[in-house]
Amino acid sequence: MSVREPDSELVAAARRVHLQAYCPYSNYRVGAAIRTTSGAVVVGCNVENAAYPLGSCAEAGAIAAMVAGGEREIAEVVVVTDGDQPGTPCGGCRQRLREFAGPDVVVHSVAASGATWSSAMAELLPHSFGPEFLIEEQAP
Repeated sequence: MSVREPDSELVAAARRVHLQAYCPYSNYRVGAAIRTTSGAVVVGCNVENAAYPLGSCAEAGAIAAMVAGGEREIAEVVVVTDGDQPGTPCGGCRQRLREFAGPDVVVHSVAASGATWSSAMAELLPHSFGPEFLIEEQAP
C-alpha cells in the first residue's frame, strides 16, 4: 500500500498542541491531531500525573475530544513527538485508534526534527480486534 504525505494542516495542528503537553516526569511531549471523515480536526496532548498510571496519551485526548464533538470516524492521524526519530502510538493507543479507524486509515508519526514515518492502521496494528467482532445481542 502506498502511503501519502501527511496533510500539512494536520501536522501544524499536532505541532501546536505538542507544545502544550504536560510532561514534567518524562519530559517527552506528544501532540496528536485527528481529521475526522467530516473534515473536522481535533487535537490532544499527553498529560502526565504524579501517580504515573493516571496520565493520558495525546491520542486518547484527541479521541475523547472527537467523541465529545459528536464525531465517530477517523480519516487521518498525525502524532508529533520530541526527538530525532518519530515515536509511534503506544499499544493501547493503537487499539484506541482502531476503534474509530479502518484498516486503510493512515497514521503519521512526526519527530520534532521533521523525520516522518507513516503507516496504515492495518500495518500499525495487524490482526486487530475491532467493534465489528463483537456479537450483537439477539432480541428474545
